[in-house]
Amino acid sequence: MYRPTLLALAVLLSASGCATGGKILVFPVDGSHWINMKVLIEELHGRGHEITVIRHTDNWYIKPESNFYKTFTLHFSSGFDQHNFGSFVTRLLNMRREGASVWARLALEYELVTTFYELNKGVVQTLGNVFEDKETMQSLRDAKYDVVLTDPALGGGVLLAHRLGLPLVLNVRWTIQGEGHQSIAPFPLSYVPIPGALLTDKMTFFQRMKNMMNYFFTRWQIWYVADSNYRSFVHRYFGPDVHYMELFQAADIWLMRNDFTFEFPRPTMPNVVYMSGFQCKPSNPLPKELEEFVQSSGEHGVIVMTLGTLVADLPEDITNGIAAAFARLPQKVVWRHQGKRPSSLGNNTLLLDWLPQNDLLGHPKTKVFVAHGGTNGLQEAIYHGVPLVGLPLMFDQHDNFFRMQVRGVAKVMDIATVNEGNFLAALKAVLYEPSYRQNMTKLSALHRDQPIKPLDRAMFWIEFVMRHKGAAHLRTESYKMSTVQYYCIDVLAFLLALVLTVVAVFVSLLKFLWRRLLSRSKLKKE
Repeated sequence: MYRPTLLALAVLLSASGCATGGKILVFPVDGSHWINMKVLIEELHGRGHEITVIRHTDNWYIKPESNFYKTFTLHFSSGFDQHNFGSFVTRLLNMRREGASVWARLALEYELVTTFYELNKGVVQTLGNVFEDKETMQSLRDAKYDVVLTDPALGGGVLLAHRLGLPLVLNVRWTIQGEGHQSIAPFPLSYVPIPGALLTDKMTFFQRMKNMMNYFFTRWQIWYVADSNYRSFVHRYFGPDVHYMELFQAADIWLMRNDFTFEFPRPTMPNVVYMSGFQCKPSNPLPKELEEFVQSSGEHGVIVMTLGTLVADLPEDITNGIAAAFARLPQKVVWRHQGKRPSSLGNNTLLLDWLPQNDLLGHPKTKVFVAHGGTNGLQEAIYHGVPLVGLPLMFDQHDNFFRMQVRGVAKVMDIATVNEGNFLAALKAVLYEPSYRQNMTKLSALHRDQPIKPLDRAMFWIEFVMRHKGAAHLRTESYKMSTVQYYCIDVLAFLLALVLTVVAVFVSLLKFLWRRLLSRSKLKKE
């Protein structure tokens, strides 16, 4: 009798969940950025929202089919070339090892900047084609999305959101102008280090000078990579009085992929929501064979090593040095390595094409994490309280590991000079000096001690924007002010002019009175 009733109730609840769900248009960035965007997508799908992901035909990671989202495919190149980026890393590493001249390294850095210029140029050209395609734009409007969720490391999602007139949420650490805070909040160079400067918030005079020089260098990069691509495009489609960064600064919510266990204290804004470690979660059981290998380590524990996706393998002498150092330790090692098998590989080391990183870091036997310094991996290490040995390669990785080193949770090495001896010494330091584990335990406790989980916080604010059609009350409009207005240069000039006028009138009055006194004195004498 009650089974039909239960079935009807289940259908009703299912229909109710669908009815309360919204429609979200996601414009992601490929590569490692997609890994954390996918976490948000899966959680939003689990909450009953309908997700549409914009992808390109040549994306690396973003699959055309998924149980969590539908896709809207742009038949243009994304501009990403995994092989070229991997080749760049290899050439940069070889230059550092061979002691190449400053000019040769600058030429390679310029090549990287040019690559990002071409990447953003491709974004603008693709969006121009989309904007001019009336059928495509109409289909996007007809879908009646509630919000656009995008990663502003590239500008496509921001431009499309404004063209469609939709509320905008950013999943951000970087924008097309660099670190996210610099685009929305004040950043005094006296105590806010520019990424890449390898400085803390406590700077000497010469360090502040270095910070300022780094700032000017980044301004040149912005002028070359972003200004030259986005300025004319935005003037064409959004008006001659609109600066392209105004479109980024007008976003309703900035979901920032870090927090102040990682970031140095700095000014922020009401619509910046910190969700560092939102992708982190308790570990799952390991596959049977891997669990048996880990358990065989006994009291010595396990070392986990992975250097991300851009470098399939390192130069042979480096991998042999690393393998030889591992072989001299009593710990077992799980190493994600896709190149040639090192000749010095010990019986204690297991090579894998892929490894369950989060599950290994959360395993109680894991003692050290050897990593390249990607944000996702470092946040997982902080979450699980695993100290680090750093082998940064490029991009923000040196800066990320510098922050970990300052906090006393990592030993950082120059991968170009790694050999058996110095790598073994670094491993032993992190394994056997208690301060690394103790400092990481404290950092992990700070990170975890929050009233609400970072992922739940992100979900709340995305849904908040959907419910209220934006979050204008949290968004400053200071970006609409000119430089003269923002720094009150016009007010200072007016006050200075007023003071000078008063002084001039006062001096003139004194001169006048002085002349009168002199003339009266002269008349009396006569």
